[in-house]
Amino acid sequence: MAKLLNLLIGAGALAVIAVSGNWAERHELQTKTEGLRQAAAAHVLGLRGLVEKHDFLPHAAARHPDVQDLLRAPRDGALQARVNDYFADLQATTGAAALFLVDRAGLTLAASNWNLPSSFVGQSYRQRPYFEDAVQGRRGIFYGLGLTTGQSGLFIAEPVRAGGAHQGPILGVVVVKISLEPLQAAWMRGADPVVLRDSHGIVFLSAVPDWLFHAIRPVSAADVHWIVEHRQYGNRERFYVLPWQAETRGEGPGFVLHTTAGGRRLDLLALDTPLPELGWTLTVTTDMKEVVQARQLALMLAALAVALLLLGVLYWRLREKRFIEQKTARIELERRVEERTRDLEEAHAFRKAMEDSLLVGMRARDPEGTIIYVNPALCAMVGYSADELLGRRPPYPYWHPDDQEKHERQSDDALQGRAAPHGFEARVRHKDGHDVITMVYTAPLVDAQGVHRGWMSSVVDITAQKQAEARQRDQEVRLQRSARLASVGEMASTLAHELNQPLMALSNFAVAARALAAQSAPPDMLAGALDEIVEQSKRASEIVKRVRAFINPKRGHYESLAVDGVIAHAAALLEPELKQAGIALKLDLGDDGVLVRGDRVLLEQVLVNLIHNAMHAMQDRPRGRIELASRRVDTGVRITVTDQGPGIPPEQLDQIFAPFFTTRPDGLGLGLNICRTIVEAHGGCMTVENPAGGGAAFSFTLPIAP
Repeated sequence: MAKLLNLLIGAGALAVIAVSGNWAERHELQTKTEGLRQAAAAHVLGLRGLVEKHDFLPHAAARHPDVQDLLRAPRDGALQARVNDYFADLQATTGAAALFLVDRAGLTLAASNWNLPSSFVGQSYRQRPYFEDAVQGRRGIFYGLGLTTGQSGLFIAEPVRAGGAHQGPILGVVVVKISLEPLQAAWMRGADPVVLRDSHGIVFLSAVPDWLFHAIRPVSAADVHWIVEHRQYGNRERFYVLPWQAETRGEGPGFVLHTTAGGRRLDLLALDTPLPELGWTLTVTTDMKEVVQARQLALMLAALAVALLLLGVLYWRLREKRFIEQKTARIELERRVEERTRDLEEAHAFRKAMEDSLLVGMRARDPEGTIIYVNPALCAMVGYSADELLGRRPPYPYWHPDDQEKHERQSDDALQGRAAPHGFEARVRHKDGHDVITMVYTAPLVDAQGVHRGWMSSVVDITAQKQAEARQRDQEVRLQRSARLASVGEMASTLAHELNQPLMALSNFAVAARALAAQSAPPDMLAGALDEIVEQSKRASEIVKRVRAFINPKRGHYESLAVDGVIAHAAALLEPELKQAGIALKLDLGDDGVLVRGDRVLLEQVLVNLIHNAMHAMQDRPRGRIELASRRVDTGVRITVTDQGPGIPPEQLDQIFAPFFTTRPDGLGLGLNICRTIVEAHGGCMTVENPAGGGAAFSFTLPIAP
């Protein structure tokens, strides 16, 4: 029964508090909404007054004789000057942003800003809606960004009729531009955001700059097309949706708006006021902070009153329970003391068992370096008992005699708090004389009161790990030696493949020399053929030297090379064959003259092999073209050879670099494998792909020389 009564009392108290908070919130919302109505009325009055102030200007200007005469005689310079001065005087007197005259074709004949760089004279505004309405005899009203100045404004247009008659023929259009920027500046100085949006839901005037040219809802494709066609908001073609979340509270016209502005989260009470004559909607807001504060204050006051009431009710009940609770507390305290003492004894025994079972050695030292604790694992690691170690100061008996200075330096660093957080390696001497390699990690020893009592070190025996690493290194050396010996066979095949091209060149030049000799050719031609034979012989010798370098890298001839020079020389070597095959080689060097470190002959051989492969791929297209391009990428340079052949079948892309894989009946299948081996020996990588335009593209990347 008592529990039920307590529940009822608590529920009633909560209900009173909630009702108080809701009433305060509704009352504050009503007050705020009424204030918004008054603010909206003031803003609407100001907007309408601004429009009405200038509404008569186009109507009055359209009836001026000079305006009508200029539309009839647009080439009359004197008449145009009088109208420009007339418009400038009207603009200065009324404070309008601009006043201008447009003929039926949409061309501006006169303007108040005729003498400014941003003059409207000579500009065409035939695509503007206000012109379209006025030239059809209707009054045109349009808000948008100026096509010439890019400044926003409200445009009011009136048709100019002959003789000023109401039904006379339309000669042109008079337009007045009204700037709303002073109004927007006044809104920005205010404390509460004010927003003006058009019939499409797009905000074009706002006290919050981040909301400008955003929409309250997605703009339809047709509306976007109309806006872009008439360039209402300049070149904007997308209007993002505002981060507004509207929440209706009660039955009033206002609503709560959850949004962001300037990176801050805002909760606003908002009220929409339509302006049907302009097609606009005005939204005025005010901060919900005062509403929330009113609710919170009411809740606090109600809660305080209920709390005071409940405290009075509960006070007498507490006095009745106090004596019983004190007696029960004494009994409970005695029981807990006994349990706590037993728990501490068990925890100490358990912690001691854990420390004794650890495989990692533990050592505690005071700030002076005296050992105050060691666990059995450390004793077993160094061969000394706990009694032999406790109370000892540096040097410790297990320090290795050959590393005494190193041990002293590491111990001083640890005692002064400079120990490396990732630990340090130390060699110690076991009591029986054998060496133990350890890894030591040191951390401050702080007691429960936060007082620094010394240093705690964990010591890990890594002797077995070090021995395993040594064995692993020996195995890796033996494996590398075996792998290098195994590559001798591949090098022999490489020699056969790489020497084939210079030997063929030797043969060709020898045949040419014999033919020249038989024809009694001039000596300089015969000498040129013999020079080429000598050059190719040297090239064959260089290839042999470079291939031997793969067996013994110390023989490699690496130097800093200009990439464009290597490419140019390779292209020159193949120039006769390319001409004979009727294939053009296009060079596209975009590497900015960067240098790479490598073997010139081997890199040239890579390019020669790739170009040869491209020529074979295009043997059915004698007038094809091979592209050889170089580009700088990140910390390297990428060289690409692209042909116009049939490309590589997708199922063969993964095995194209495999040894002895070839798609040619007379091929060995070693060329691409050798090329990739040479590139990888230079620290690069080689890839292949089929471009979208057809053919195949082989690329390799080399690191830039430091």
